[in-house]
Amino acid sequence: MTRIHLPGIIAMAAIVVASNILVQFLFGNWLTWGAFTYPIAFLVTDVMNRVYGASVARRVVFVGFIVGVICSLIGTQIMGEFGPLVTLRIAVGSGVAFLTAQLLDVAIFDRLRDGRWWTAPLASTLIGSTVDTALFFTIAFSGALSFLEPANDVSWAGEMLPLLGAGPVSPLWVSLAVADWGVKLSLALIALIPFRLIVERLRPS
Repeated sequence: MTRIHLPGIIAMAAIVVASNILVQFLFGNWLTWGAFTYPIAFLVTDVMNRVYGASVARRVVFVGFIVGVICSLIGTQIMGEFGPLVTLRIAVGSGVAFLTAQLLDVAIFDRLRDGRWWTAPLASTLIGSTVDTALFFTIAFSGALSFLEPANDVSWAGEMLPLLGAGPVSPLWVSLAVADWGVKLSLALIALIPFRLIVERLRPS
């Protein structure tokens, strides 16, 4: 890893830190502000992958993972209104989801890198975002995994409500996951514009 890769490392670290802070603040009924910053991590990974290759992209992902672990450890020591800001299940869910989804993103991008310019970033981000959402919300809030942290009461997340306030009845955490997933998919499309511009600026002539 050289100095030329430093902007990508700093960007990934900044996104992870910002997302860990902003996830504490609600945006409407189903989202937190962190939902709008975290997906940018996929943009950083894809840019690094396109310009410098999969090996460098994976290193940037590992930096983000380490920063995320540090943020989670700090969060477990900060007490909020209902206990620690970060519980064990949220910490595990966040770490597993981030590392799995980002490495999957790198692998898919690398496999598709010779196609049209938008194919690799779009496909890798859509699949990675879907896996990320499924893993995080299931590990952090599903009642089926309560054995991971018996002392942590997540029964509130299992309250049966109409999906996103209007659909079929489902656990609250499913609505939270669907809303989060929708934001990620939308940002995956929007991110194609900065991806194209940044890659053209960084790629050697």
